[in-house]
Amino acid sequence: MFGKVLIANRGEIALRIHRACQEMGIRTVAVHSTADATAMHVRLADESVCIGPPSPRDSYLNVAAILSAATITGADAIHPGYGFLSENARFAEMVEAHGFAFIGPAPEHIRMMGDKIAAKEAMRRLGVPLVPGSEGAVPTVEEARAVAREVGYPVLIKAAAGGGGRGMKVARGETELEEAFRVARAEARAAFGDDSVYIEKFLDRPRHIELQVLADTHGNVVHFGERDCSLQRRHQKLVEEAGSPALTAAARDALGAQVTRALAELGYRNAGTLEFLWQDGRFAFIEMNTRLQVEHPVTEMVCGVDLVKEQIRIAAGERLGYRQSDIRFQGHAIECRITAEDPDSFAPSPGRVTMYHAPGGPGVRVDSALYSGYAVPPYYDNLVAKLIVHAPTRAEAIARLRRALAEMVVSGIRTTLPLHQRIVADPEFQAGDYTIHWLERFVARGREARARAA
Repeated sequence: MFGKVLIANRGEIALRIHRACQEMGIRTVAVHSTADATAMHVRLADESVCIGPPSPRDSYLNVAAILSAATITGADAIHPGYGFLSENARFAEMVEAHGFAFIGPAPEHIRMMGDKIAAKEAMRRLGVPLVPGSEGAVPTVEEARAVAREVGYPVLIKAAAGGGGRGMKVARGETELEEAFRVARAEARAAFGDDSVYIEKFLDRPRHIELQVLADTHGNVVHFGERDCSLQRRHQKLVEEAGSPALTAAARDALGAQVTRALAELGYRNAGTLEFLWQDGRFAFIEMNTRLQVEHPVTEMVCGVDLVKEQIRIAAGERLGYRQSDIRFQGHAIECRITAEDPDSFAPSPGRVTMYHAPGGPGVRVDSALYSGYAVPPYYDNLVAKLIVHAPTRAEAIARLRRALAEMVVSGIRTTLPLHQRIVADPEFQAGDYTIHWLERFVARGREARARAA
């Protein structure tokens, strides 16, 4: 087992990794920008190294500075968390080339799954179901028209190197295709330096279902069930559930068996999440994230497993130590992502937290690096806390979540706490009757109602 791990991240995920390491008897090294000098992960780590000014490019994306910090502190391994360099294959290669263990997948699998076209081709080859669409990149609008006519409108044009909704446009008919194709390529080029796009059939009422897996270096692959991540705004998840209110245990088991066989054949290692669209009882693969997910706590709550500790053990060469039949799914868990944004306009709201109170009680977990007096910087992602609840049933989990949201206090900045309170009070959410388009419509209805009231 490692003696010291460098955490190449910040915020709540850096603190989450630190806590797992502490419980395993592993010393930690926090790296930080000048803006994060007083951040909680820096204050609690055994050692800390400043790696640059506030800009992510000069600090948390500064590979040379991170590797230098690992060298001078004598770290054995580097955990990338999520975001920043977590899905950068070149970074993973450089970590290993410098003699450190990378707590994550092999660089070749990060590279493969980072290219959405290569990922789809790999899953096609391994027998995982896909959304109908092009078999590779579509370089011209003429070819785009041919694919669209074959699969039928509406279609979704997506960046091959994309993520987070960038380089993604819907064409509902042939008159919209050329403009959508041009804009998607331009956005892809600006965001990723690669204007390659591909085309998929646009599903009008799908749910976003993802499956959590772990794989060791000895050929063992286990899944930990599904998460329903359908509550999204502009392709950014706000609320996640484990399991899905729409899925049966039989559907979960069938998908899990298919996915674990595919990843075993691929030789995948460490944590990964396969994302699917689910509509009319059918799954269709859309992408794989080769890292720990933001929403991993809901899986931990229903399965009783610490995914971060498992990542570390796998990277150290240990076997999983359990089989699929040992995994039990107990109860229901829901996570709310609390962000430093106005709950109505979604304008960013950095600033000093004058008061912070985390809710408690049975089945309540808060993953956050906030504290009273902390100044939320304007340079990074605006996620400031994750509120997670667990209960025997979904109805009990919702009741617990409503209580916990009412208890939570974050003063001094605007947060999305009021939005989450409105969501969990909505009858359609309580019934589990939603798709990936539901939240956008919910937000729009709220704005219209407030405008009328004004």
